[in-house]
Amino acid sequence: YQEAEPDVSLVFNFDSSGTLKTQIQEGADCDLFLSASPKQMEQLEELDFILPESRINLLENKVVLVTPEGNDKAVGSFDSLAEHLKAGDILLAMGNSDVPVGQYTGKILSWYGLNEQELAADGLITYGSNVKEVVSQVCEGSVDAGVIYSTDAFSAGLTPKDEASEEMCGQVIYPASVLASSGHPDEAKAFLDFLSG
Repeated sequence: YQEAEPDVSLVFNFDSSGTLKTQIQEGADCDLFLSASPKQMEQLEELDFILPESRINLLENKVVLVTPEGNDKAVGSFDSLAEHLKAGDILLAMGNSDVPVGQYTGKILSWYGLNEQELAADGLITYGSNVKEVVSQVCEGSVDAGVIYSTDAFSAGLTPKDEASEEMCGQVIYPASVLASSGHPDEAKAFLDFLSG
C-alpha cells in the first residue's frame, strides 16, 4: 500500500481488541480500528466512536485447539478436552473474558455444558490477557492445551488438533471501521478499501 500511496504514513498499534477499544474510548489518536470480534466494534458503534457507513466484515478466522509438543494428555479434539476437564486432570490456557479469544473459548466450554468459573476455581484453567500469552503458555509446555486462533497457531508453528465449529462458538469475524474522530477519514477509508480488495 505504501508503494501505491507513498504520501500516506501507516502506523500500527497491535493489542487485544478489548485493550484497543479502551484506548480508543480514552482518546487514542487513531483512524482505523480492526477488531478480532464484532463485540468491541458494536460497543464503539453504540457510543458513536466509529463511522457506521465505513464498517465492513474484513476477515474470518477459526478457533482451534492446540497442545504443546509431546501432548502428554493425548488431547486430540475438543471432545477429548471436555472429557479431561470433566475428569479434572488437565490445565487449559485460554484468553480472559474481556478478549475475543476468551469469549469464544467460554462459548465452547458452555457448549459442552462446562462451567468456566468452576473449572477456574478448581485450578483447571489459566488465563492470558491476549491470544499471544495463551500461545506462549502452550509453546512453553506450562499447560496441557490452549484455545487460540488458526492464524496464531500457524505463526507459532503449532498444528491444530481440532477446529471449533460455528455451532460451538459462532463465526469468528474481524470487522473494521474508520473512527469518527479520525483526522484522516478519506485516507483511512482508502486504506480499508485496499485491505478489502
